[in-house]
Amino acid sequence: MHWRIITVGRPGHSWVKEALGLYLKRVERYTRIEHTIVKEGPLPQVEQAIQAASEGALTVLLDERGKSLRSLDLARWVETEEIGGRKRVCLIIGGANGHSDSLRDWADQTWTLSPFTLQHDMALIVMAEQLYRAYSILRGEPYHRE
Repeated sequence: MHWRIITVGRPGHSWVKEALGLYLKRVERYTRIEHTIVKEGPLPQVEQAIQAASEGALTVLLDERGKSLRSLDLARWVETEEIGGRKRVCLIIGGANGHSDSLRDWADQTWTLSPFTLQHDMALIVMAEQLYRAYSILRGEPYHRE
């Protein structure tokens, strides 16, 4: 499966870039993954760019109002999608202005990473780490401990 994490705006701190690089490199052992940055701007323009970058993929919007998954649930979801032949998944992390109701309606699924509102750089790192964790669970590797 090919993953694309779409974020609004570039990571702002060196530690974010370092952590993201670490987890993307780890995930690349199992699957294809890329990080796509959409330029900040007016919300309608940003969301149009998000939709264009997601074309042809299953879209998962990350939003505090979404469905909560445990790490094991995510691993099972990944396994089911891969077995089913899913080719592309886009994970969408909004910027400071969040997401409009119309983008929430447009997305195929909406997940939450936390009941807290997460700053978008933090959400990016958490999502990358959770993808790595999901694949390590599926491979029976010792990274995840219950």
